Amino acid sequence: MRPISFILITYLLLSVAPVFAHSPFMACYDNGDQTITCYGEFSDGSSAAATPMRVIDAEEKLLLSGVMDELGEFSFTRPESPFTVIFDAGPGHLVKEKSANISE
Repeated sequence: MRPISFILITYLLLSVAPVFAHSPFMACYDNGDQTITCYGEFSDGSSAAATPMRVIDAEEKLLLSGVMDELGEFSFTRPESPFTVIFDAGPGHLVKEKSANISE
């Protein structure tokens, strides 16, 4: 392989890697006042504003839904029974957090 071809192939392979870096991230915490706040964003730094959010119970029944606000936050009153928060940014971009893992 000629050096120019090797350099060109290496450049092309490295330049497409960032295109695939768009993983969702969500963290939820208990505010200590019977409310939960979840914060979401993407690994490339893009905003999660308007990303759909769902809260389901242990039987996967929908308890409430909404969207992330302009700051990438979603707050709600803590359900009395165990629940799961779902950050749904589309296929391959789903993050779930169980209530047992949410603390102050």
